[in-house]
Amino acid sequence: MKGSILLLAATLLFSACGTDFKKPYSDTTTSGNVTLASDETLQPFTDAEKDTFMGLYRYANITMKHQSEAACFSDLVKDSVKVILATRKLNAQEEAYFKSRNLFPVTTKVAIDALALVVNKDNPDSLIKMSQLMDILSGKTSTWKQFNPSSTLGDITFVFDNNGSSNVRYLRDSVMKGQALPEYCFAAKSNPDVIRYVESHKNAIGVIGVAWISDFKDPAANQFLSRIKVLDVATSANPVYPDDYYKPYQAYIALQQYPLVREVYMINREGRAGLGTGFVSFVAGDQGQRIVRMSGLLPATMPVRLIQTN
Repeated sequence: MKGSILLLAATLLFSACGTDFKKPYSDTTTSGNVTLASDETLQPFTDAEKDTFMGLYRYANITMKHQSEAACFSDLVKDSVKVILATRKLNAQEEAYFKSRNLFPVTTKVAIDALALVVNKDNPDSLIKMSQLMDILSGKTSTWKQFNPSSTLGDITFVFDNNGSSNVRYLRDSVMKGQALPEYCFAAKSNPDVIRYVESHKNAIGVIGVAWISDFKDPAANQFLSRIKVLDVATSANPVYPDDYYKPYQAYIALQQYPLVREVYMINREGRAGLGTGFVSFVAGDQGQRIVRMSGLLPATMPVRLIQTN
């Protein structure tokens, strides 16, 4: 694996050496035009990767389609795009489809992502147990007074981005083990729309991709954070102290203390050394992984720093 990454990095470096010459017309690992698709929950991170790559390689033009997870995989199967960024691998049906056409897409893990639960700033509750989240998503707890007897809020409204999103799939499949969500769970449209809804509805809980609020150097992320409150989540059934609850920060994701985490993959069906392959190599390489870290996600390949103390 290490040798593979070094080889791909060398390919990128070699390709970049000719950027002072006349613009090439062929599609290479660092030049040409390509359209990729990204899960909308990952947009801040994927835009940072794309913008940096295009800044380094001036003859590379990447168009990024930000859409639902379902739309990303549909486009990949239909060959509308060659590369997608998503929070799951190909499923058995998709693998069988590609195999039947003698195609073998390459899947590369590039990050570990998390879901954030957000509430209105006027909501007095700031802590939630996983068991409480499951009760809400199963319909067992449908009012704030059931959640917290001292609450003065009314019925709970649970809002996510869209019906084809990775966020709702994760909650349904990984948290609720396939159980249908209650009717007071509904789609807003996008992650920013979830934030806007929660901001204006005191009784709402929203779920968003942590990439939208994790880069503290990003003015947009800080602006979102100023408008809502992020809940701390506990995995223990009987947490005793506030420190038993965790926010979706990198350290707690890395230590596996924050529970709502998932892996991020780039799936490439290009089958040659084109611009899509070059971009995957970049994101999986050292520079791309540093961008992952700066975006507040956890890199798939963490640089190890050893500190000796006496």
